[in-house]
Parts: sequence; C-alpha cells; structure tokens
Amino acid sequence: MERLGCPALCAAFATIAALFPVVASAQNNAANGMTTNVPGALPELHLVSPVANGQWTMPAGDYGNTRFSTLAQINTSNVQNLHVVSNFATGIPHGHEGGPLVVGSTLYMVTPFPNNLIALDLTKPGFPQKWIFRPNPDITSVGIACCDVVNRGASYADGKIIYNTLDAHTVAIDANTGKLVWKTQVGDTHYGETTTMAPIVVRNVVFVGNSGGELGVRGQLTALDVKTGKILWKAYSTGSDADVRIGADFKPFYPKDRGKDLGIKTWTPGQWKLGGGTIWGWISYDPELNLIYYGTGNPGVWNPDMRPGDNKWSITIWARDPETGMAKWAYQVEPHDGYDYDEIMENVLVDMPWQGHMRKLLIHPGRTGFVFVMDRETGELLSAEKFEPVTWASAYDLRTGMVNEDESKRPHFGKYGRDICPSSTGAKDFTPSSFSPKTGYLYIPAHNTCMDYEATAVNYIAGTPYLGASVRMYPGPGGYQGEFIAWDVANAKKVWSIKEKDFPVYSGVLTTAGDLAFYGTMDGWFRAVDARSGKVLWEFKTGSGIIGNPMTFTGPDGKQYVAVYSGIGGWMGAAALPSLSTDDPYAALGAVGTMRNIKSVTQPGDMLYVFTY
Repeated sequence: MERLGCPALCAAFATIAALFPVVASAQNNAANGMTTNVPGALPELHLVSPVANGQWTMPAGDYGNTRFSTLAQINTSNVQNLHVVSNFATGIPHGHEGGPLVVGSTLYMVTPFPNNLIALDLTKPGFPQKWIFRPNPDITSVGIACCDVVNRGASYADGKIIYNTLDAHTVAIDANTGKLVWKTQVGDTHYGETTTMAPIVVRNVVFVGNSGGELGVRGQLTALDVKTGKILWKAYSTGSDADVRIGADFKPFYPKDRGKDLGIKTWTPGQWKLGGGTIWGWISYDPELNLIYYGTGNPGVWNPDMRPGDNKWSITIWARDPETGMAKWAYQVEPHDGYDYDEIMENVLVDMPWQGHMRKLLIHPGRTGFVFVMDRETGELLSAEKFEPVTWASAYDLRTGMVNEDESKRPHFGKYGRDICPSSTGAKDFTPSSFSPKTGYLYIPAHNTCMDYEATAVNYIAGTPYLGASVRMYPGPGGYQGEFIAWDVANAKKVWSIKEKDFPVYSGVLTTAGDLAFYGTMDGWFRAVDARSGKVLWEFKTGSGIIGNPMTFTGPDGKQYVAVYSGIGGWMGAAALPSLSTDDPYAALGAVGTMRNIKSVTQPGDMLYVFTY
C-alpha cells in the first residue's frame, strides 16, 4: 500500500566530467559493471557499487541499495562531537521522506507537495539557498494521495536532477541553473494515480513507478529517455504477458510462478484492471548482470474475497532487463494477499559466501516480517526468517517458495481476522535499511504492531478510495512498538537491537566505514550507534519526528557531513498532523490505533539538518 501519503552512464560523460569529475568517474565504474571492494570489509564480501567518492547522487547513494558510505572521518571516536552547521526550513509542514542529493558543491532537496526542488550552496557558510524550482503540480492530486503528500527523493543524471511530482509527472531540471529541461506525464490522476517514489537512472533510462493501490489503479513501471523524457516502454504488474513484458527469457525459479498470462488468469475476470501492484518503493541495479530489481505492492481491492486467486503479479519481486524491460524472473512473496503486505521495500545487492559458496544475493527485509535472502541471478529463495513477531504465517518452504499461512488469521466478508502480526504497516515499511560490508549486518528500522482486519463491501469509482476493509492497529507483544535491529545476514539471525517503546522506527538508515549506523525516531531523536555493538554514541533532538533517510557527503572543504530531514507525517506519522483526529482508532487506515500519542511528543516540521564534527 502506498504510504503517507543512477545516473546516466554513457553519452554525457564528457561534458559532466568537466563539471563534476568525481561523480563522472564513479558513474563510469558502475557502467562498466565493477564490483568495488570496500577497505575493511569482511573477506569475500563485495558491494555492487558502494558510495566511494563523497557524493550522493542517487536515492540510496548506490545501485545496490546498501546505503553504506566509505567515508570514515566521522567515526566511533569522534562522533560525540557532531554539531549542527546548517539547517534549512522548506516551509511545508508535512511528511519529509527520502533524503537530499549532493553533486559537486551543491545539495539538492525535494519537498513534499508542491514538490519544490531547492539547491543549497555548500561553498558558503550555513549552506544558503542558490535557487528554487517550483513545478506547480495539479492541486487535485492532494485529494487522491493515499497517505500524506510525501516525496521520496531524486536522482542525478546527465547534468539533471530528475524527480517525480505528486500529480503523476516526472521532471528533469538542469542541475546548474534550476531550469526545466523536460516534463513527462507518467500517470493519470483522474484514475487515482500519483507518483511519490524516487526515480533511478540506469544506462540512460529513467525508471518511475506509480502509487495509488488504494484507489484501484493498475501498477506500472515506466521507462523514460534521460535526455528527452520520451516514454520508452511500460511494464504493468497485471494483465497479459505482453503487458507485463514476459517473454521467452522469463525463467522463474519456482513452478508456482510459471504459466501463460497469469496476470489475467489468477484474477476474477476483469479485476486485474483494478489490480494494484503499484511500484512506489526502491529500485536496485546490478551492472554485471544488467538487471534491475524492484517489488510490487498490494493487490486491489483490500477485500480478498472479491478477488479469488493468486492475484499475480502483486506482492512480487522482479528482475528485469533495464533496456528492454523484459522480465528475467519473478517471485511472488504472498499469493492472494489478505493483509496489505506491500513488498516495495528495498532489495539490497551483495556478493558474499552463502553456505560455503559465493552467491550473488538479494536481501529483502519484508513487510511480512521475514528477511528474505535470494539468489539474484535465478530468483531462488535461500532463506526466510522472522525478524519481528509474526502470526499470519509460520514459515516459508524453500523447496517450493510457498508460505505456510495460518488460515485462521485471514479476513473474510463479515469476519475479522484477529491478532494479525505484523499489521498492514508491516514489520518494516518503505523506510530503507542499510548494509555494512564491515560487519556483514543489515540494519533494519522495524515495527512491532498488530491488527484486527475485516473484509467489507466496496464498489469501484475511478479516483476514489477502493479499500473494502476495516482495520484497527495496536502495539504488538513485548512492550515495544519499534526496534532498530542489526541482522546477521550470513547466519540469518538478530545480533543486537535497540527497542523503542512508544513508536515504530520509521526512518531510513545510514551506515559508514567509520563503524557507525545512523537512524531517527518518530519523536525526533537523531542517533549514531556503534555498528558492531549497538551502543548509542550520540543523539540530537530535532524539531519534529524523523521519517526521512540520513545520508553523508564530503563538502568542498574536505570535511565529512551527515544530513537528515526532520518532519513528521507519512502513513504512521499522519496522526501528528492537525487535520487528523486521534479519537478514531480506525482513522488513517487503522494506523491511529497505534499512533494516538504522537501529538503529545512531536509536531509537524519542515527542516533539513546538516552536522559535522
């Protein structure tokens, strides 16, 4: 469910290199498929394209979605000296998701609606504003956005900052001048489509997914030409094999995902046209295999009794050729989803030993409450272990790829599924984890919330909510609602964690070569912890809850900086917004039931904070 709510690699290098030589060099490495070793990393553990140059030019910093930086000036011995050197208010007190980019000597940030792009000058004290671009998106998109008017960030490519606006457009802005280069419509707001995800650019192709799974839209991935914005192809999440871009090279690992036109046959006749499966999370890329990876969201409608069948290709992890869009493999995580378990979460790409053999791994910490480890060449499921309390299912069968589900938890017409853990917000949501090659740990921002869920009747009207469910969420077992987890990938187990009693951990995570892990809390604390032990080494109280993603960069002065947004909102943070009453536990699609106290500890905000030591 959509929540509250790399750069181009070839032709433009000659001109870009003159302006940003370090960035161009890093992009060249990625284009050539180089897997970079990280100093101090565990033996035989490699990242696809770690952030090695002090820049941050794409949403996760790298193609592999590790959110790991090789910078180490800030480390466990001096992190206690971090202090604010700049803050900047956007003037828009809504959920500030995503994070800034740094290219050369400029920091770029995209605001929530109206999706302004702001450039800050890193060469001057306090990092003042250089310019602002206002795209002026259609205000009617605010009325159809599922869960706040958020934006998850931008990408830099071909001399442009490329990002999405809420009204289903993608724009490319000249990174130097702030002038519009091109603008392309990628969806239709009349049918409930919006765009909140951060695009990524691979081999001169911009990839954009859509939002609106709660309004009966049909999920799609759109490919655009980075120079012109022209639409090159679309891959739908439902429909015929031709629409889904499945051909002769499609080879799913498991028989359950094989067959002709499953995007139609696994639905009630015609329901696939309203089938959801939107793509509003994160996209990864392996330059060596030349494959992109992403996950799809919940099926439409929420009421599972209205759509018998496996409902392919919702709740699915995909591998595709970035140039043709043709699918290489797919793995449906949960057939016939009954809980709104979108699997749009990040797919972290790492090469490492697995049970005695080197494997190209895809690590997916899921909303379902399981950490999935897959072979990203074949789509084979290698491991699926719980990282938070889970009641809806007991385990996954690695031979068949099927989940062993507890049918007593499944909602039906007029029947509540009770004590379902995790809730629809998942054991984690879109807020991304981070992987450190120095520890071999995945650092997960986790939730511990459960729910009661009843299927209800609903009719489809274009551009209006299409749910068919009554949901109430509440804290899970154990006396805590959030947990910051260090997960040992090789051994599929929790190493240490920090429990957050009152609220979920709803920020992204950053790890660095300084053996640090950074994350934020919903009541506004920004923390640095020892990546090996979990000891909190430093914390700073920001002005609002943190649901954004921390990042780090090297400034023009040669110093390392860390930056994060502070601004509560998003799906779970919506209860902090003045427009939402906390009296009704079913409000915000049930999230208020677990977030009713948020107004007592934080208020809406709109701030970028930048720190150094």
